[in-house]
Amino acid sequence: MNFIKFIVFFITSSCLSQVVNVESLRKPSDSTRWTGSVSLDVSLIKNTNDLFRIANKAHIQYDNDINFWLFVNDLNLQKVEGSSLINRGTQHLRYNRKISNKIKWEVFAQGQYDAISEIGFRGLIGTGPRFKLSKNDNYRFYLGTLVMYEYEKASSDIADRIQRDARGSIYLSFSLYPTETISIISTSYYQPRIDLFKDYRFSSNTSLLFKIFEDLAFKTNFNFFHDAFPVTTDVPKTQFELTNGLLYTF
Repeated sequence: MNFIKFIVFFITSSCLSQVVNVESLRKPSDSTRWTGSVSLDVSLIKNTNDLFRIANKAHIQYDNDINFWLFVNDLNLQKVEGSSLINRGTQHLRYNRKISNKIKWEVFAQGQYDAISEIGFRGLIGTGPRFKLSKNDNYRFYLGTLVMYEYEKASSDIADRIQRDARGSIYLSFSLYPTETISIISTSYYQPRIDLFKDYRFSSNTSLLFKIFEDLAFKTNFNFFHDAFPVTTDVPKTQFELTNGLLYTF
C-alpha cells in the first residue's frame, strides 16, 4: 500500500509555504532508518521577457521506531526582468519521541521568509504531544496539540514591525487508502495566538493520488491558507492553490 517514498517530479509546485505540512513528508521507513529526497530545478528563459527560476527541495528523516528526526529545506526564487515574483524559503527541523503506542512527544523549530507575504523572517519553536487515533493501517488518523513561540519580523519595506507571540498549534491529519490504487492524505492546522484567539492562522493541505503503474501515480493537490491578521492589509488574508502532477517512486 505504501508507494509514497520520494517525490522526483512535479508538473507544478506549491506556493503556500507559511505552514509546513510535515504529515505529507513523513515516510514509513520499514527496515530502512534513513530516508530522504533532494531536488534542484534551475530555469532560464529568454523570449519577450527574461525569466529566471531556481527551486531547491530537500528532506531527510531518521526513524528507529523510538526516535524520529525530520529535516526539510524548501527554497524558491522566480524573477521576471529582474523583479521577484516569488522569493521564499523554509527550513524545518522536527523530533518525535515515542512514549507509547498511541502517544509521541514532538519538538520542532522552523525559520522562514516570504516576500509575497511581506515576511522578512519568521522563527518558530514549539513542543507538545501527538496522538495516534486509529490502529488501522488503511485508515490512519492523528491529532497534535502543541504550544509554540513565534518571532516575526516584517520585510525591509515595512519599518519597525516585529512581533513576539505565543501560539497554539493544533492539527488533525489522516491518511486513507480505500483501494490499492487510491490514496488520500490531508492535514489541517489551526494556530491561534494564546492571548488573542481572533488572531489565528488556518491551513489545509489535501492530496489525492491515483496509482497508474507500480511506480507512477497521478497526484492532485489542494492548498488553502488563511491568516486573520497578515503583516499588512496589502497581503490577502486567504490564499489557495490547486495543482496536478505526476509522482514517481523507487
